[in-house]
Amino acid sequence: MKKRFPIVTVLFLAIAYVGFGDQVLPRSIGKYSTQTRQAIDGMMIGAFPNINPKTRPNARTEDAVRQTENR
Repeated sequence: MKKRFPIVTVLFLAIAYVGFGDQVLPRSIGKYSTQTRQAIDGMMIGAFPNINPKTRPNARTEDAVRQTENR
């Protein structure tokens, strides 16, 4: 149990620093929090590419709507 306490504390402090460091800390230290958050955001965006399906799952419905509008 004693080994887990420092890990949880360090993890909590790291999350707090990244999340709120630029608002709470002085500007010279807070800018590193902003840079870290932007790097994490970029990494997360890159980890999940855009999903562009090759098929058109709504094609039949779209065609039916077009036919109804043309009548």
